[in-house]
Amino acid sequence: MEKPKVYRYRWVILVSMIPILATTNLFWLTFAPITRIAEDYYNVSSLSIAFLSICFMVVYIIMTLPASWLVDTYGFRIAVAVGAIITAVFGLSRGYMSSSFTIVVISQIGVATGQPFLTNSITKAAARWFPVDERATATGIASMATYIGMIIALVLTPILTDQYGLESMLSIYGIVALISACIFLILSKEHPPTSPSIVEETEQTFSFKGLQQMLHKRDFIVLMACVFIVMGVFNAVMTWIENILSPRGITPSQAGIAGGVLVILGLVGAVILPIISDRIHQRRLLLIIPLIASIPGFIGLTFFHQYSLILLSCAFLGFFMMGVGPIAFQYGAEIANPIPEGTSYGMLMLMGQISGVIFTYSMDAFRVSSTDSLTPAMIILIGLMLIGLFLTSKLNESTMILSSEHKEEM
Repeated sequence: MEKPKVYRYRWVILVSMIPILATTNLFWLTFAPITRIAEDYYNVSSLSIAFLSICFMVVYIIMTLPASWLVDTYGFRIAVAVGAIITAVFGLSRGYMSSSFTIVVISQIGVATGQPFLTNSITKAAARWFPVDERATATGIASMATYIGMIIALVLTPILTDQYGLESMLSIYGIVALISACIFLILSKEHPPTSPSIVEETEQTFSFKGLQQMLHKRDFIVLMACVFIVMGVFNAVMTWIENILSPRGITPSQAGIAGGVLVILGLVGAVILPIISDRIHQRRLLLIIPLIASIPGFIGLTFFHQYSLILLSCAFLGFFMMGVGPIAFQYGAEIANPIPEGTSYGMLMLMGQISGVIFTYSMDAFRVSSTDSLTPAMIILIGLMLIGLFLTSKLNESTMILSSEHKEEM
């Protein structure tokens, strides 16, 4: 069977999305590695600073269905453009009016409003421009962009704050948001001239009837439960990374580096693991193995005191736990078909944001008051990861990726 034509411009589409996807996660974790500095600067509690990250999860819960509707009704380009403009506007206001904590909170909520329009478009862009056996790779590269934003936030923020001050750091990030939005608006296109897919797909627009159909699919329900656990754990850990490590004598800069190592290796995993998944035409196996491998890294992050071992644990955890994300989202898009990609992605992200809020606030409740330690909370999260692994083992393989393999052999 002759393959349909794929266009080199598909890579330009991905490149155009990378800066703005990175920027939204840069804003999400801006304050995570400088929690104590921000507390002193604004004279507020640690939970108030944590809210600047938590609000992204809360707003996502509210905005994910409107964002998915826009993605699936008008296409990813319109949706990303909306998200990019919102991010740029509120990113600039956060930077240039950063002396007021109230304005920073309002701006942070504004930026958070733009995030679902950006992230919910990833699998739609992959479906528009890439054949089925390249989509996990494309989703991985787009997800890699979000990890780049995390790395910059965790590693560069303490450095910029130390050298230039908190207000200047936030202003620099606002300018980055404006440039990132312009890059996407100039380079992006909605459709290639012809479809890249060899697998028959029935594309629908967003509807609550389609949403109901998706929620009656057994594998999608199980996947939602898995994502609820794994993403919730990840969001909670990234929000409290400095507080997790500081009781063991780790400084804010060291905690930022540890978080950066976690995300850098996650970036690598988000590229390598989806490529393997596409090459061997397996989704389920590449969901189970990384979750098994992430458990030792999680244990090390919880119990090790030696900084070098903490970094090693972060590297291990990041590669496998974050690397599995793009495969999970692509698997969800395939098993939800013909429900549109923006809807499936949005529902999975919704699960992760709900659990992120719950787990993040719960971690603070389990803090040991005498030592400020979050170890009991981390032990609970390890138990949840084991439950997530068990649920993942109950998934069935994607028929779409198997069909793609069969058609390639014809």
